[in-house]
Amino acid sequence: MNPKTVTTLYWSLTLPFAVFMLFGGVSEVIHHPSGQEIMRHLGYPEHVLTVLGIGKLLGAAALVQPWFRTIKEWAYAGFTFNLLGACAARYAAHDGFWLVASPLLFLAFMLASYALWRPLQSAAPRPAYAAAPADRRPAIA
Repeated sequence: MNPKTVTTLYWSLTLPFAVFMLFGGVSEVIHHPSGQEIMRHLGYPEHVLTVLGIGKLLGAAALVQPWFRTIKEWAYAGFTFNLLGACAARYAAHDGFWLVASPLLFLAFMLASYALWRPLQSAAPRPAYAAAPADRRPAIA
């Protein structure tokens, strides 16, 4: 695929996912009653909503920012753990198939975004120090 197509596909997957996580994060931070009910059903204390919500807000911002690659990697990893944890919690609560599988559908969406992002990073310009030979890199004190 040419880079423009990859970029278009990447953003068409990443933006909806980031917006979904943004709305989910806001809902959790404000302790929406439906979120409280889900936490009770799953057996988690209510303050977990705040922790998950803040993580989702920060992760959504990290996915759409273009400057810090490592932070974006961490956001992808964090969302992976979040969605796998949601699937495991639903399974442990003996919820129905779709409630158990739905986090995996979002995970697949996110992993497709990640798979498209990686080739874009190899084509992006690298910092000057990364291209310099090891003997010419500045010493770290």
